[in-house]
Amino acid sequence: MPSQPTAYEADVRSLMGRDSKRTAQKTVLDARQRLTSSSGTRASYDFELMHDYAGSRLASALPLAAIVVILSVVSSFWVPVLFTVLWASLVLTSLLLVALVARRFKSSDPARFNAGQWTTTFVAVELIYGIAWSLLALFTLAADPDSLTPLMFAMLLVSVAANAVATHSLPQATLMSTLPVTVTVSINLIALGGTLNYTLAAVAICGEFFFVYLARQLHGSELETITHQAEKDALIGELEEARQMSDEARRHAEQANIAKSQFLATMSHELRTPLNAIIGFSEVLKSELLGPHQVPQYQEYAGDIHSSGQHLLNLINELLDLSRIEAGKYELNEEVVSLVDIAEDCRRMMELRAKSRGIELVYTFGNNLPRLWGDERAIRQVVLNLLSNAIKFTPQHGKVSLVVTRSSDGGQLVSVRDNGPGIPEEEIETVLSSFGQGSLAQKTAEQGAGLGLPIVQKIMELHQGRFDLFSKLRFGTEVIATFPRARVMDALAPVVEKKNRLEIYSAAG
Repeated sequence: MPSQPTAYEADVRSLMGRDSKRTAQKTVLDARQRLTSSSGTRASYDFELMHDYAGSRLASALPLAAIVVILSVVSSFWVPVLFTVLWASLVLTSLLLVALVARRFKSSDPARFNAGQWTTTFVAVELIYGIAWSLLALFTLAADPDSLTPLMFAMLLVSVAANAVATHSLPQATLMSTLPVTVTVSINLIALGGTLNYTLAAVAICGEFFFVYLARQLHGSELETITHQAEKDALIGELEEARQMSDEARRHAEQANIAKSQFLATMSHELRTPLNAIIGFSEVLKSELLGPHQVPQYQEYAGDIHSSGQHLLNLINELLDLSRIEAGKYELNEEVVSLVDIAEDCRRMMELRAKSRGIELVYTFGNNLPRLWGDERAIRQVVLNLLSNAIKFTPQHGKVSLVVTRSSDGGQLVSVRDNGPGIPEEEIETVLSSFGQGSLAQKTAEQGAGLGLPIVQKIMELHQGRFDLFSKLRFGTEVIATFPRARVMDALAPVVEKKNRLEIYSAAG
């Protein structure tokens, strides 16, 4: 049967499908924008370019009007005033028409923008404006042509340069505003003949090409700026969308985690009641308190029931601890405790298990260690989990070392080292995660739920301590739980004598 995809693989495939779909939509939208654009770029860019064109035209209207007035005054020295006034009036009127159309565009509704219609309108008014400028070629009809050629050439260059810069955002407008005057003046110069006039006509034509090229370059630069701005806006939009999706996913994960913790806590409480009855009655049957069994195997079965019940109860207790810690409801009952005493008690509890497996359990405790401020039950659970794991994964005739001493920063630490098979480096992160098990734990007959080390980590975090795991294949593993200097009660008397403890301990599983 084909294997079913995991939830992670399904999420990855979903994200890949979403990304490919988004890419296809973006490609289709890009093609549609280019097909509907009047400039061959993107329809959304047309509005920005025309908006810049209208703003540039409005901003340059007064300077251009001043230039026209100055040129008309200067030309009145060679041309009758009536002609110059008439020409200036036509140019200023057409410039006013261009400005009015630009202002109308600026005040129009962007949602009703029609690129083709506005492009046609702008080109039409620019053509009228360019024809008005080209009428200066008629000055030769009212004055000496030879004396007017330098003046017309100068006025031509001023007109082409000013209009090319003002209309660079719309290349069609640049051509319509500069080409008529260039054509009429150049034809006029060529018609007058002479080397000077031919040269001026050639320079005028070259100037037209140069300024149109310059306007094209400015247009390309502005288009690139708009493109980068659009890409930045799109990226910001995608980042905002991704942030919202991430927040939504985090909220769902938190809700699922809370629901999981509540479920585990509820089920654990519900399971402990019948388990206590199972463990109690199996203890009675195993001990034959009500009389010997007729079948000897019944006592063995009762022992199996009892050990399985104990294992299940330990597992439920770990689930309860983990769920309380993750829900933030695990409260430390802090008091002055002796780390040496706790470690000694745990060593005695685990000594029988170690001997039954042929494992040597050695220990070294520091002298005159001060007491700690912490939760005795939680610290006991830390030491028991570390010793239980070490004994569980150490082969027969192996060795487990328990060390309690001061840390380098003045705190205290518990170190448990074994000479077992070790943990592969790539599996350490898995082993330290909730319900995570390495390859060795999956093969061993004495399996657990993978909650021991995660609980130890979280208990040490609640004590502001640190948990470290060092392992090397075929050399063994060392785990170190370090309590911070702030929890060491140096003001109290050091631990010299151990308190009397009960010598009978329940088996730790």
